[in-house]
Amino acid sequence: MAKTLMIQGTMSGAGKSLLTAGLLRILKQDGWRAAPFKSQNMALNSYITKDGLEMGRAQAVQAEAAMTEPSADMNPILLKPVSDMGSQVIVRGVPMGNMPARDYFRFKQKLVPEILAAFRRLEADYDMIVIEGAGSPAEINLKQNDIVNMGLAQMLDAPVLLVGDIDRGGVFAQLYGTVMLLEPEERARIRGLIINKFRGDPAILDPGIGMIEKLCGIPVIGVTPYMQVDLEDEDSLTERFSGNRTRMSGRGTPDGGDPDAVPVLDIAVIRLPRISNFTDFQALSCMPEVGLRYVTRASQLGTPDLILLPGTKNTIDDLLWMRECGLETAVLKRAAAGTPVFGICGGYQMMGMTLLDAEGVESAGGQTPVRGMELLPADTVYTAEKVRSQVTGAFGHAAGVFSGLTGKVIEGYEIHMGVTRAREGRLPLLYLEQKKPSGGKGVPLPLKKEGISDGNCCGTCVHGIFDAPGVADGLVEGLLAAKGLTRGQVRTFDYKKYKEEQYDRLADQLRRHLDLDAVYAAMGLTRPGKTGGD
Repeated sequence: MAKTLMIQGTMSGAGKSLLTAGLLRILKQDGWRAAPFKSQNMALNSYITKDGLEMGRAQAVQAEAAMTEPSADMNPILLKPVSDMGSQVIVRGVPMGNMPARDYFRFKQKLVPEILAAFRRLEADYDMIVIEGAGSPAEINLKQNDIVNMGLAQMLDAPVLLVGDIDRGGVFAQLYGTVMLLEPEERARIRGLIINKFRGDPAILDPGIGMIEKLCGIPVIGVTPYMQVDLEDEDSLTERFSGNRTRMSGRGTPDGGDPDAVPVLDIAVIRLPRISNFTDFQALSCMPEVGLRYVTRASQLGTPDLILLPGTKNTIDDLLWMRECGLETAVLKRAAAGTPVFGICGGYQMMGMTLLDAEGVESAGGQTPVRGMELLPADTVYTAEKVRSQVTGAFGHAAGVFSGLTGKVIEGYEIHMGVTRAREGRLPLLYLEQKKPSGGKGVPLPLKKEGISDGNCCGTCVHGIFDAPGVADGLVEGLLAAKGLTRGQVRTFDYKKYKEEQYDRLADQLRRHLDLDAVYAAMGLTRPGKTGGD
C-alpha cells in the first residue's frame, strides 16, 4: 500500500497546490514513485489526459512535478462553474451534466465509491500519494458529508500537514482557529503546521511559533518563504489577472540575461468573466520580450501589439458581456487598424460569424443564432457532446505577424462543447494528425484541417498551442518584426525545460525551509540520505 500525506490549508490560496507540487518533486528526487490526488477540485483550468479524460489542471501540474503521467484518477471529481449557483460535474474525466450547488451538496456522498476506487488504483501503482485538500477543513457549514478535507483524511487514514498564509496576515489566528474548530479525532491527524509565504527573517516568528505549538500541541515543521517560482496556478486564485504576480523571465532567470529587462511587446488578454485555461498564455508570459496583461474594460485595451481572446466556460454569455461593456467594439477597432487578434477555443468561436446554442448547452439557448464578432469566416453550433482529446500537428500557412508560425509543430488538447466549421475558401490554421480507431490498419488517415488563418486574425480550438518549442518564438519574432525590431542571438525558448527548472527550484526552496525528517515521519518513514540543498 502506498504511503499517504495530506496537505490542508487554513483557507483557499494558503499554498496547498504549490506545496503539494514541491513535495512531489522532492519525493521523486528521493527515488519514490509519487502521485498527486485531489478528490474534488473546482476550477475552469482543466487538462485532457492521453485517454481523452478531463481533470483539473492543478493535478496535471503536480503530476508533471512528480514526473509521472497525469491520470483522471488523480482528480476524480472536477466541478466547472457555469454560473454563480451551479457547475458542470465531471466524474473521472467524463461530464455527467450541470447541477445546482444545493443539489450537488446533497448528491456528493454518492460519489464516494468513485473517489475510493480512483485512489485504490493509484495506490496500486505508486509508493507515495500526496493528497491536496480544498479550502479549509474548518468550514463548519460544509463539514457534513465532507469528501475533500478531514472526511477524506478519515476515509484514507491519512496524516495531515496544515498550511497557513502569513502574507494575508493573522497566520497564528488562522492556525489556532482552524485547529480549535476541528473535532478531537481530526486534530489528532495533524502532524505538523507550516507557515507559508513569509518575507523577512524567520527568527522574528520564534515567540509566536513557541506559543502556537503550546496552544495547539502540534509542532511547526517549517516557515516557507514567498517563493519566486513560476508555475501554472489555479484560475480562481491567480495573481496574474491583477498584475501583482512577480514577473519571471524565461531567459533572464535562471538562464542568464537581464531579469529586469523592460518588455518591448504589449500583449493584451481579454479577461472574460468565465475565462478558462488561461495557462495557454503561460509560455508567452515567460519570455523577456513580452509584457502580458489582462483587460476587463475598453479603457484598458490601449494599442497592444497582439490581442488574445481566451477560452471560456460560457462563450455566448461572455461574448454578450463584451458587447455590453464596449470591449467588443474596442477590439474590432483595433483589428480594423491592423492589430492582430488570436482566439483560442471559446475566443475563436466568438471571432466567428454566428453561434447557435439551440439546446441550451452553454447558455440559455434559443433557435436564433447569436452574431459573432465577424472577424473570422466560421460558424459554431453547440451540441451536448464534449470534445476531449490530445492532438499533435503543425501550423499551415499563416500570414502577416503570424507567418513565423508556418510549419511549426504543435502539441495540445481540445476540450470544448460545440463544433466550429470554417466557411469555404479560407486557409486552415492547423493540420492535425488523426488517430485511427483501435486496431486500425492500412492507409494513413488524412490530416485534419483545424482553425482559421485570415489576414491578421487567427483562431483555433487547440489549447496549449504556444507550448511546443519554437511556437512562442515564431510569434514573438513576427510581432517584433512588425515593429522593426529583432531578437538578436537568442536561442529557442524551451518551455518544458523552463518548467522543469521551476519544479527543481521549488523543491530546493522546500528542502531549505521544511523539516523533511518530520515530513517523512508523518508518513511513518525514516528520511533517506540527505540530497540537494540540505
